[in-house]
Amino acid sequence: MAGHSKWANIQHRKGRQDKARSKLFSKLSKDITIAAKLSGPDPDMNPRLRLAVNNAKGQSMPKDNIQRAISKGAGGEGVDYEEMRYEGFGPAGIGIIVEVSTDNKNRAAMEVRTAFSKNAGNLGETGSVSFMFDQIGEITFPLSVGDEDAVMEAAMEAGADDVMSDEPSDEPDINPEHTFYTDRDELAAIASALEKLLGQEPKGVNMIWKAQNPIDAPGKAGTIINLVEALEDLDDVQNVYHNLELSDAAMAALES
Repeated sequence: MAGHSKWANIQHRKGRQDKARSKLFSKLSKDITIAAKLSGPDPDMNPRLRLAVNNAKGQSMPKDNIQRAISKGAGGEGVDYEEMRYEGFGPAGIGIIVEVSTDNKNRAAMEVRTAFSKNAGNLGETGSVSFMFDQIGEITFPLSVGDEDAVMEAAMEAGADDVMSDEPSDEPDINPEHTFYTDRDELAAIASALEKLLGQEPKGVNMIWKAQNPIDAPGKAGTIINLVEALEDLDDVQNVYHNLELSDAAMAALES
């Protein structure tokens, strides 16, 4: 999917890859710990934990880190987290959804609000943005599992709604992917079917918010990206979704 590649290229050029990877491992560890604490340490009996562990493996998270996160949750260690969603707007009316997992709602709300206000955005009411997105399933595989024809055939056989592929990249820190989209209720079944058809575990299996109509805002793209990155850098933030379209014009504006 072109948007994925362009976003990865922006992170690479701005020297954010190491920081993004550290943040990703922290997010994955939190997901595992929460799942193990809620429903036990056995992935076979705990679907949420199984999904979290599979996602961690797909991102090459070390086995020791995964086991520590499971043990922490199973032992009742750590704090109790609440999961929340914030919605807001960036420049040019760009909609942004922020998913948070926190042990302190007041701190999380203040930090999210501050990130919006310092980057030309504003926090909105619940529902003010989410109607512009669809909550769907997303399954990712590396490009190496097959060419576009092969993955399209697998998508049709598994029952996925759509599949999009990144362009290959020679950059060592950029990992292009095939991305399958599914109905939210069919996510687990289709992920399992694709794993069998493609002969490899997926890199990621997640519920996401997908923009219905991305907005091209080349004159504001830099400010919007700064806002998204400021939100992503917050410790309590798990995921950030937006409807900015990184068009060629937007990329040219960023590079100028």
